[in-house]
Amino acid sequence: MKLITEHKISGKTLRLVQGDITERDVDAVVNAANSHLQHGGGVAGAIVKKGGQVIQDESDKIGFTPVGTAVITTAGKLPARFVIHAVGPRMGEGDEDNKLKNAVNGTLQLASEKRLKSISMPAISSGIFGFPKDRCAKILVNESANYLKKNQKSSLEIVEFCVYDDNTMEHFKREFEKLKL
Repeated sequence: MKLITEHKISGKTLRLVQGDITERDVDAVVNAANSHLQHGGGVAGAIVKKGGQVIQDESDKIGFTPVGTAVITTAGKLPARFVIHAVGPRMGEGDEDNKLKNAVNGTLQLASEKRLKSISMPAISSGIFGFPKDRCAKILVNESANYLKKNQKSSLEIVEFCVYDDNTMEHFKREFEKLKL
């Protein structure tokens, strides 16, 4: 894991790291999930492979959650305590920007309701769902920064973006540079 940059917002930390999200020691890692919570490929597949079948079993009990929402399960053998499954949009389904904003805000709200202090989020929807990486970075960084500003009583102390590849990382770095704090 490599720390790229971080910003303080209302005494809380917005952080950008490069590495494997399944290795993050935080209260919750965020999974880029589909509505049926079938964790076969991408980040979801990696989380279940490393965390264990219990994550898929708990997801199966939940069954379905609409695009733009988030649900929570335990994290099995991962260092994190929980997995928040955020359902981002697939490109081409319409109103993708707002659906991604809702998924991010739903994730942050759920983490706060569960009194979590730290979460690590991937570049939701920017992989197999085809959401443009630049728009993904802009929405995730800005929505998270705004959430921390507006919800200073939230239990969240660290909101982290864990990005694996260099191409996506460049977009996130640019958005962090633009933050006017």
